[in-house]
Amino acid sequence: MKKIIKEIKLFFIGKTPECKKGTATWKAELYEIIFESDTIRGKIFDVILLFFITLSTLIIMLESVPGISSKIGFWLYILDWWVTISFTVEYILRISTAKKAKKYSTSFYGIIDLLSIIPTYLSIFFVKSHFLSIIRILRLLRVFRIFKMGTYIDESNSLLISLKRSKRKIFVFLYFIIITTLILGSLMYVIEGGRNRNSFSSIPQSMYWAVVTLTTVGYGDVAPTTVLGKIIASGIMILGYSIISVPAGLLSAEYRRNKKNELNVKKCNFCNTINNEADAIYCKHCGHILNEPIKDNAKNN
Repeated sequence: MKKIIKEIKLFFIGKTPECKKGTATWKAELYEIIFESDTIRGKIFDVILLFFITLSTLIIMLESVPGISSKIGFWLYILDWWVTISFTVEYILRISTAKKAKKYSTSFYGIIDLLSIIPTYLSIFFVKSHFLSIIRILRLLRVFRIFKMGTYIDESNSLLISLKRSKRKIFVFLYFIIITTLILGSLMYVIEGGRNRNSFSSIPQSMYWAVVTLTTVGYGDVAPTTVLGKIIASGIMILGYSIISVPAGLLSAEYRRNKKNELNVKKCNFCNTINNEADAIYCKHCGHILNEPIKDNAKNN
């Protein structure tokens, strides 16, 4: 029995070479478990964490269903608080064991970790605010790091880079849309305002109609009644189809350009490194001259 207890203790607490020398601390042990996914204990911790994140998301979804909430709403409420307290303890441990606490707290994951626990505490003062805890689902992005899905991370980075490089073009496009919406809304207010006061009662209301029509959503709650208004509305609908494709075209063009640049690299024949820059002369990994053939004796060695 003592041996089993000892094995369990070693599994969760562990002993590194530093521990044997007496230099490691409990913070180092917790840091390895919480932040390192390469170790067995770290991977187990992350998998358990992903389970809790999925469970909490399911709880929030079930609480929003009236039929389920009326039957087991109290137990879902208790479970939600239990998970939130667990996440709070985990967040405190991350802050206290991180090598650079400020850097972690201001990082993407640090902000998401904090935002995932705040809504439940706000629910004490604001009703239904705990449903905002659904943001916890973003914590599942750690699955790429835990299971070494590097290819997915590279693809997401390429998408983010493409979005960043095309941000000015997208900003100009959005500015154009705002100006267009303002002009079309004012025009429809002048045309429809006299006969259709209920639908086009003001320029902001007419702008709302222009946005809905321009994006081809078409709720139908506001509609023109005059002949001229219907003609303009038809033109806006046709214009909407062409406008929708603009942001996608800008983003896809940058994405293709990035992929082309990634393919325009040199491979080292000596160490097989394939991510050398196109204008590189020497391999950045082994220092061997790029594009130089390998001699037979080098291959044998």
